[in-house]
Amino acid sequence: MRIRVASALFVVAFIAMIASPVCRAQAANSPVLQVEAWRKAVLAGESGALASMYADSVKIIAPGQATSNLKSELAYWNSWKDRGLKTLSVEVQSQQEPQTGYHVLLVQLTLGVVENGNTKKYYVTIGQGYLEQGATWKIAAEQREAETRLKAPAERKDLYPSDADAQKEIAESVASAARSHKRVLLIFGGNWCYDCHVLDEAFHTPEIAPTLNHNFIVAHIDIGEYNKNLDLGKKYEVPLERGVPAAAVLDSDGKLLFSQKNQEFEKARSLAPEDILAFLNKWKPATH
Repeated sequence: MRIRVASALFVVAFIAMIASPVCRAQAANSPVLQVEAWRKAVLAGESGALASMYADSVKIIAPGQATSNLKSELAYWNSWKDRGLKTLSVEVQSQQEPQTGYHVLLVQLTLGVVENGNTKKYYVTIGQGYLEQGATWKIAAEQREAETRLKAPAERKDLYPSDADAQKEIAESVASAARSHKRVLLIFGGNWCYDCHVLDEAFHTPEIAPTLNHNFIVAHIDIGEYNKNLDLGKKYEVPLERGVPAAAVLDSDGKLLFSQKNQEFEKARSLAPEDILAFLNKWKPATH
């Protein structure tokens, strides 16, 4: 899957559509402070307080819907309390001010939910467009992406350098694995691949990193625009045409132990941390 277009860009377009001259006064707060108030209302399940933060005329886009409405959006946020919401943090990833009196935020939420006695994290990325109305800021546009169990990457990394020698990197990884009694995890993909970045983000989380780093050497294999290192895909029996990221596991002597056949990681955003851990625990060295 290719890198997505940020929700904030869509919200900018929404605001342009609904923008009209307003009687402006110095707002008593800021859009960022308003996000904090919004967070507290969602966490507490305060329907009235939450509803008051939206403008009378608001543009909503929810996952799988061309358009939505405020009633259903409020119902979604209020439903988290019934699902066992205990913690909620907000990370403002970007800010834009397309014109005076309008402010756009791209926000990633981390929701801690207690399910069957265990706390699980969910992530939701939203773009919110704030309109300055009198002494406050109101949400005039909101685009919400589908909730996931893996965190969306905040920035695009150079996971697959264009000048990397894949053959050499694999050889060095195997040599390192032999010295450290680990296995090699090949991840085929490209910098354009959004799910490749999601998977790499997961690899660095406290839940997954210890198991990964203790048992595996990771090598990223660049497939370009499906025109690089395809011979390595064939060598390690990875059907790249089915999508990336795609994985293969090598023993410390370079022997192929596993190759992805069923798109296990191709839609990484749909996975949960326990899915990745189950895979790593299955293919880690038996005595390591």
